Amino acid sequence: MDVQLISIDPGMKGWATPMRSYIAPVSLGDVMRAFGIGPVVRSASERFSEGEVVTGFTGVQTRAVVDARGMRAVDMSLAPIEMHLSVLGMTGFTGYFGMLDLGRPEAGETVVVSAASGAVGSVAAQIAKRQGARVVGIAGGPAKCAYLLDELGLDGAIDYKSKDQSVAEALRDAAPSGVDVYFDNVGGEILDAVLMRINRHARIVLCGGISQYGDMANATGPGNYLQLITKSGRMTGFTMLDYLHRIPEAVPDLAAWVADGSLKHRQHIVEGIESFPEAFRMLFRSENHGKLLLRPL
Repeated sequence: MDVQLISIDPGMKGWATPMRSYIAPVSLGDVMRAFGIGPVVRSASERFSEGEVVTGFTGVQTRAVVDARGMRAVDMSLAPIEMHLSVLGMTGFTGYFGMLDLGRPEAGETVVVSAASGAVGSVAAQIAKRQGARVVGIAGGPAKCAYLLDELGLDGAIDYKSKDQSVAEALRDAAPSGVDVYFDNVGGEILDAVLMRINRHARIVLCGGISQYGDMANATGPGNYLQLITKSGRMTGFTMLDYLHRIPEAVPDLAAWVADGSLKHRQHIVEGIESFPEAFRMLFRSENHGKLLLRPL
């Protein structure tokens, strides 16, 4: 297949780290694991025909020979190709199932989402709004916070980079009634701050911990985890491996919400296969604005 777009994800850090995880690590000298999308050039499988657009693990490369059993055909009539690797792809599915299946926000509850301007967080936050919750997003910098309020329509935004107010202080203002659902993409100090604000029977959804990816062997766990006991809270981690069989449930909902304008999204596309190292570093410097994709050719 021709690989037309490659997804740049924080999880790549874990995939390249030689430690026990939900998937085997990438070895030195191997093609870097990555989700990609593109048309089939030649097929020895009855599942896909030449010209059909498929997505799955392609690796960071311009052409890929892949096992058809690990690929999924996409309906190009629903949206442009880049959206099938973002809001209608794994990042969209992650926000969808993580929020609806694990967070389960109810009308009137307060939901907090970290990295809320990112690909997964923005989907999760908007889905919580659709459920009638009051949603507060955490992001880095005034521009991203403005995006949360002005474009995504969230009820509050916290700039974790602010020098005027700590996240803990900002949470007291933004979530005065406490937190019922927290969708976590960051971990570390922000997770600790939210734990101190949780309500009884709060649900903490652990989707990622990008603040800890720099030294995964010495990742710091939550210091305020005892709040889960005193508040009868629940903290649950997940990956999309738990939900691959349920992707057909998510596609029509997400596509309909995109089509009616209630689910907003954006992509940040970097050009050239040689740009992969720098594009990957952008994630950890919070320089991307939307789902980060690489167009290899």
